[in-house]
Amino acid sequence: MTPRRVVITGLGPVTPVGVGATDFWNALLEGRSGIRRLQAFDPSRFDSQIGGEISGVSVNDAVPKGYRKAAKIMARDIALAVVAAHRAAVDAGLKTKCLLERGDAEGPTNVDSARWGANIGAGLICADLPELAEALHSASTDGVFSIARWGSEGMNNLTPLWLLKFLPNMLACHVTIVHDCQGPSNTITCGEASSHLAIGEAFRTIARGVADVCICGGAESKGNPMALLRQSLGGRLSKRNDDPQHACRPFAADRDGTVISEGGGLVILEELEHAQARGARIYAEVAGFGASNDAYEPSQPSRPHPQGRGLALAARKALRDAGLEAARLDLVATAACGLREHDASEAAAVRAILGGRSAEVPVLNVRAGLGNNGAGSGAIDFIATTLAVANATIPPAFNSAPLDPAAGLKVVTSGPVDARLEHAISLSYALGGGQNAALVIRRFR
Repeated sequence: MTPRRVVITGLGPVTPVGVGATDFWNALLEGRSGIRRLQAFDPSRFDSQIGGEISGVSVNDAVPKGYRKAAKIMARDIALAVVAAHRAAVDAGLKTKCLLERGDAEGPTNVDSARWGANIGAGLICADLPELAEALHSASTDGVFSIARWGSEGMNNLTPLWLLKFLPNMLACHVTIVHDCQGPSNTITCGEASSHLAIGEAFRTIARGVADVCICGGAESKGNPMALLRQSLGGRLSKRNDDPQHACRPFAADRDGTVISEGGGLVILEELEHAQARGARIYAEVAGFGASNDAYEPSQPSRPHPQGRGLALAARKALRDAGLEAARLDLVATAACGLREHDASEAAAVRAILGGRSAEVPVLNVRAGLGNNGAGSGAIDFIATTLAVANATIPPAFNSAPLDPAAGLKVVTSGPVDARLEHAISLSYALGGGQNAALVIRRFR
């Protein structure tokens, strides 16, 4: 059976520089940064005190009135996913259960719930420390924690549904309940590669005829003390606390680490004829997907292969899936976030893919103003790449100059640049564990 064509009809980015496709795209064109001193908690005891935070988003603006009480059991990651889902569904012109109840759409629904799937990437959701504080205090005697008292007294300070705030599958759970998605659903937790893997699975689901529409992508918030501590102990963070907007410097010669962030995005993928039948606006087409795993050094799982072996393999698989030669690529969207070894590994992978064209093909990177959004990073990159193809414009990587000459890439550092883009590939990899993924995006015609 010939695989069905899959197109992109809705974009729902939720990022520190903009929420919604229009605001996000304008921020990229302007080279706007969302990195600042952290406000959600006091970071003064940490070496790195900066990150990307999102303000002005509310779950109440993304769910029906009768569902608002569920916000009490939504961690920050879940709330971001629910907001992203609402933005994506509205952008796609879908008439879902949620949008009809809220008055955001009128008329009969235009999507069959039984044929609507969901694949969402999620991270390790950190427990809310203020919630745990009283419980831990109750379970301690003279400052010594007692597991016995935790069971008898400590847990009494937590609500019965407390755990539901911190399960990674709850992002997809709330999104599918709110929008009545009854098709195949899955959660993927593979670090920064999660979103690409989720989008790829959704692409496959529609292509093989199991669903007509899928909402997919990912979201994560690293804007909490535990996440900051984890990244700090891993030696991944820039300490440019006095110059936060220039701290994250992908591919730059003077890069010294990344910054934590929060955000992500969900997108609507749709079978072509289904989208055309309802008169949907089509951004672009998903043409291929590839994935790989390359745990290069088991004793140091966060260390990337110096030649980007696994990422290059994923990219070649995606190109083969799309029936496309690398010589026909017009844009490579990278995931580089300012980590010296990882940026170098990805640059090597891109050179391996492009061969002699590595100094000619434009390279897109949007991480400078966003930082590392964990499981949401890939969705943001995918959305940026889709908008670049749809608008025939490449936004600038504004913190990448002076470019590391060893990269050997044509990173767009000034712009925006007008460019007719027929085919683009978006790359993603986890900072630990070896997961890699790539998606080929084709201009719709």
